[in-house]
Amino acid sequence: MLVLSRKVGEKLVIDGNIAIEIVKVQGNRITLGIAAPSDVKVLRGELAHQKPKTQTVEMVVEDGLLVAC
Repeated sequence: MLVLSRKVGEKLVIDGNIAIEIVKVQGNRITLGIAAPSDVKVLRGELAHQKPKTQTVEMVVEDGLLVAC
């Protein structure tokens, strides 16, 4: 595991086409922005091992970030 320290506005780039940006730090929580190609599945860790459920999700761009509503 790679462990890094980052500040707000700094990014990580994975494989040249996935970018993770530190958007906000508040107390013990951070907000991340993730930009990835549409064929890359991005899941929270607790959901990665669950059986997928069928659902409809509306995606909206706010301040240049993709947000699930």
